[in-house]
Amino acid sequence: MKVIVTVVEKIISEAHIDIPDGLNKSAIKQHLVDRYNSGKMVTDMNIFQVYFESINARIVKKYSDAKSA
Repeated sequence: MKVIVTVVEKIISEAHIDIPDGLNKSAIKQHLVDRYNSGKMVTDMNIFQVYFESINARIVKKYSDAKSA
């Protein structure tokens, strides 16, 4: 029997980064989005918390490949 299991988790990560002084709220948001989109923030992220949300299992019918002789 083959079962496909899907687990959904919500992962909260934290990154402690330095940003330029004097930015307004909009500029801070854009700076963070740009840094994340460029991949520069990913290496700074540390998993802070993981929340289990759901699990789902689906049984898959498996058909054998019968070969003709």
